[in-house]
Amino acid sequence: MNAFWGNVTWRVTEFFLPERPPAARWALAGRAVLLGVVAAYGWPFHRMTMMQLSDGLGGFALHGVHLIFHEAGHVVFSWCGDFMRVLGGSLMQVLVPFSWFGAARFWGKDAFAGALCLWLMGHSLVDVAPYINDARSLQLMLLGGGTGREVEGHDWEYLLTALNLLHKDVTISRGVLSAGRWVMGLSLVWAAAVLVTEFRRRTGGSDEAGLRGP
Repeated sequence: MNAFWGNVTWRVTEFFLPERPPAARWALAGRAVLLGVVAAYGWPFHRMTMMQLSDGLGGFALHGVHLIFHEAGHVVFSWCGDFMRVLGGSLMQVLVPFSWFGAARFWGKDAFAGALCLWLMGHSLVDVAPYINDARSLQLMLLGGGTGREVEGHDWEYLLTALNLLHKDVTISRGVLSAGRWVMGLSLVWAAAVLVTEFRRRTGGSDEAGLRGP
């Protein structure tokens, strides 16, 4: 039993804090700066109300990035029928950073980069939440320059109507917003833990090299 739990502990630790060759100090310092910038940018999204998110959506720097994948998703999923074509926009903007996470963590063996990709996925969920929240009111300004009411609906009005969940738009949007915030927050904690671990390993490796020197 002890061997079993020891193996589980090792696998969990290896997933979150994998062993890697010590990075250069300048690389670790650069990662620390990047983490600080991401944390500073993301902090307001943990405090803003749904209304504030809706009002400022088009002005957020990452919204344009999410929008590119959103529009691409409509094209990619267009062969799956109308429902998936419409859902594909929001789905793609969340799946793309998640796929980056998989590539960074499992192919690149880089937990820090993987954590930041997950943070981006969480931010994408936050980006989708006001869109869901607007399903009934249709006041959100869309890409074409008009509101959903002016163009007779938008993605999430169609999706929730098809699922008979239009009356739950606010509840669903709050759940998505909360999930996005949790993913963002926990991803930063993970990235910070990886960075601290790598700093310690680097320092320990340097000390050991010094002890072995002439």
